[in-house]
Amino acid sequence: MKFFSSQATYSADNSSMAAIKSNHLLPVFTFLICAYMLFGRLGEWPLISPDEGRNAEVAREMSQSHSWLVPTYDGLAYLDKPAFYFKTIALSFSLFGESEGVARLSSAVFGFALLIAVFLFCQKMYDRRTALLAILIIATTPLYIVFSRFVIFDMSLAFFVSASIFACFLAEESEERQRMRWYLLAAVSAGIATLIKGPVGFIIPSLVVTVFNGLEGRLSVMQRAFALRNWAVFFAIVLPWFIGLSLLRPDFPYYGIMKESIARFTTTEFHRTAPFYYYAPVIAGTFFAWSLLLPESIVTAWQKRKNWSRADRLLIVWAIVVVLFFSVSQSKLPGYVLTAVVALGILTARVFAKALDHSTGRAAGTLRRGTLLLLLLSTLATVIVCVIAFNPEVLQSRLRFKPELFNLFIPTFLPLAISFGIVALLSALALLTRNTRLIFAAFISFPLLLLSVNFDILSLYAQSRSSRGLAEHISATLSPAAEVACLHCMPSGLPFYLKRLVTVLSDDGAELTSNYIVFTLNSGKPWPEIIVPTAQRQQWLAARTHPIYLLAKKDRLTELKDIALAHGAEVVALNADYFAALLPTPAGK
Repeated sequence: MKFFSSQATYSADNSSMAAIKSNHLLPVFTFLICAYMLFGRLGEWPLISPDEGRNAEVAREMSQSHSWLVPTYDGLAYLDKPAFYFKTIALSFSLFGESEGVARLSSAVFGFALLIAVFLFCQKMYDRRTALLAILIIATTPLYIVFSRFVIFDMSLAFFVSASIFACFLAEESEERQRMRWYLLAAVSAGIATLIKGPVGFIIPSLVVTVFNGLEGRLSVMQRAFALRNWAVFFAIVLPWFIGLSLLRPDFPYYGIMKESIARFTTTEFHRTAPFYYYAPVIAGTFFAWSLLLPESIVTAWQKRKNWSRADRLLIVWAIVVVLFFSVSQSKLPGYVLTAVVALGILTARVFAKALDHSTGRAAGTLRRGTLLLLLLSTLATVIVCVIAFNPEVLQSRLRFKPELFNLFIPTFLPLAISFGIVALLSALALLTRNTRLIFAAFISFPLLLLSVNFDILSLYAQSRSSRGLAEHISATLSPAAEVACLHCMPSGLPFYLKRLVTVLSDDGAELTSNYIVFTLNSGKPWPEIIVPTAQRQQWLAARTHPIYLLAKKDRLTELKDIALAHGAEVVALNADYFAALLPTPAGK
């Protein structure tokens, strides 16, 4: 009997050890998956124009000039956005060298940091399983993947905006001493968010916190959230930058407040208008495949609203406020609702957690019906992509793709079809077994396959939208003495890849894709040397004391040929879109 008792004790101890090991390994495995989604093969595709090429060049110039207050692009003051985000990339360049992967490192780090913040918040307010589900869901949404792997402001902004909202909520869940610290953290986060992208950095968390606490009937909370000490901390972070920049660039206060903030929100001046319902299809696509669960989940959640926890109510208010705020705005882009996707990811994790607890409950039924939709869509996609893979002319004849570009993608169609087939198979197995874990595997499988099996699709797309190939072609024939100039064009990543400034011959400077540069050129002051007005082109060319490597797009080819003929130069094709001529130094110079 003693022997069997010892054996039973030994078995129980082994089970306990296995459970402990599993509890430790699961978070590690989850964070490894998240890390791969954000950092995996980060530098294996070129910078995409216009945003990545331009932003990386701004940071490169900052790292060389050490002008930390006034960023420049192609040597011109670039104040479309504050300098904080550029500083993070410039520091990365200083530490690790200049490359595509290093340029994207800042966004990936902030994306991963936000996942950690989500995990800690969910673990505190819900449980560890919900926390792990939440970060997996968020890290595998297309919008989150893109902005974590893209040289752009949105992910760093999302981190600090989310940190501010989390901190304000947790402040009221804490004791008095901790409460003040949470609010100070919220103020610091809102201040840094403002340094990243202007007033929206504090407007969004302020709106979310105000609406949430207003609906909760906790007006006294507002006095604590917006206490004078919190404002003092916020202004201590923001004002030194604003005042210092305004002293250096006196036109900035008007531009930053009136043009970049108020006009962007209230007018169509920035040409980013869209219908009020714009974000409905955006969320459906950028939150896919999890968005298949949203319609029924929203209905069920409303019917069960009496069961919402305070954290649930915060997340619901958060998502609605962000979407409504930017729906009213005249300027709309997908990245504006990135933090709403974070909130929706946590709420979706709540649905999966409930289904795991009750396999026959309503949440489990919602997941199964969503999986049926996923099965139908992935099966249809498998059939369509298979047909294209074996008969690519079917698609090519219906789309206006350039033949040489389309042909590059043909080898990627079959792996893509196989990936859709795997999603369909997992969906079918999940429905047959009614297994919630398999359902989760089906939903998470395609993003994982996209960044592994189907990575070439993303790489080829980036190559088709990048200046790297163009720069490599130019560098092969460019002499150090030649000046690179662009005729009514500006491939945004060209200065980054050439490691030199590029002269632009232009009517208004719009080719540099900077609203501030256009604003300053329209001020009536003399244009800087690196921008040549079209009316002064002939004088400028005649005054050159060195060769000019002049680029033009296809629509300006005739104009380029006329200039080349006048200077005894030959026009060569760089690729299907760009042409160039090496204009010799004028005789006698």
